[in-house]
Order: sequence, then structure tokens, then C-alpha cells
Amino acid sequence: MLLGMVLLYVGAVLVINGIWLVGQARAAAPAPAPAGPGEPVLAGGDVPVTPRRVEDEPVFISNREVAILNIFTGFVGVVAAVTLAIHGNANAEIAEIRAAAYILLFAFTYLWVAYNQFQATFVNGHAFGWYCLFVSLTAIFAGIYSFVDANGNDASIYLGFDWFAWSILWFMFWVLLALERPIARVTGYVAILEGIGTSWVFALLLLQDKLSF
Repeated sequence: MLLGMVLLYVGAVLVINGIWLVGQARAAAPAPAPAGPGEPVLAGGDVPVTPRRVEDEPVFISNREVAILNIFTGFVGVVAAVTLAIHGNANAEIAEIRAAAYILLFAFTYLWVAYNQFQATFVNGHAFGWYCLFVSLTAIFAGIYSFVDANGNDASIYLGFDWFAWSILWFMFWVLLALERPIARVTGYVAILEGIGTSWVFALLLLQDKLSF
């Protein structure tokens, strides 16, 4: 199923972007003050040590490095959406066209994130933040529709919960980027958790045919 394939990479990109956000937040945090004017940091036995740079820690990922995964995931989403749209239009299947529209809604965010990561010096992310609000509000309606149309189907119910979780995460992106509130670290942790719970696990269940629509 195309949705399972897309969600597999969405899970990966949410987790990696979450780690990237946490690393960026730590790098932007003010460094702790030294013990005293001109005093070195001392380890046991009064041996001076050099404080470890955030950039050397495992959670720190450079913008251009994580952008590659965003581009690839956006590309996978675009291909899946176009495939569904063409097939749905040829067979008058509104469900496939709707799925294509929703997949593109998110695929575009990953491509936009990648662009911003490459052009970090020239963009402030405000426009992308407002787009995230649009995605967040749209996800609420998509979640409601998934529950109303589920008819007891486990995959549809799972997807309905996913939509509401994604709505919360994209709302946090709006607060972080458009309103510039200092919530990068908590947003990163939420992205990691949602990447695992809403996308990676769901994708494995779909791809292994443990769930189906």
C-alpha cells in the first residue's frame, strides 16, 4: 500500500527532524558561565578540561545533512500522490484523489523545510510557519472525517488519531516559526514521539498487512 510506504519515510523524517530541532535548541542555548573570571573548568584532581561543544554531540545535525532526508521524503510523497491522483481520476475514485491531496499537503512541508535548511541565512521561516497552521487546521477536519467514515475499521481509526496528533505537531511548528516562541526543544521531542507512534509503527503494520483499509 502506498500509504504505508510514505508513512515509513515520514516516520524517519519526523524522528531525524526532531533530533535536529533538539540539537539546534541546545546549540542556541547560552553557555554556562565559568567558575570565575578567567578560571578554567576543572575536572577531578584539578585538571583543566575543555568544555564539550554542542556541535560535537550526537544530537547535533547540520542543516544541509538533514535536508537530504527531507528532500527524499518529500519526493516519495509527491510520487505516491501523483500516482494516486492519476489512478483516482481515471477511475473516478474520490478516495484516492483525497488521499493524494492529503499526502501532498505534508510532502510539500518536507520540501519547504529542506529549502529553508539550505537557505537558513536568507529566510526566517515565517511563511512556512503560517503554512503549518493551514496544515494543522486541515488535519483536524481530516481526522474527523476518518473517524466518521471508519465504520469500525482499525486502520481508519488509527489514522484518525494520527491526524489529530499531526495537527498538534504542525500547530507547534506554527508557534515556533511564525510566532517565534522558544519551544524548539519540546517540539523536537514531540516530533520524535509522533514519528515513531503515528508513522513508523503504523507503516510497519500496513506493510506487513496487519492493518488495512
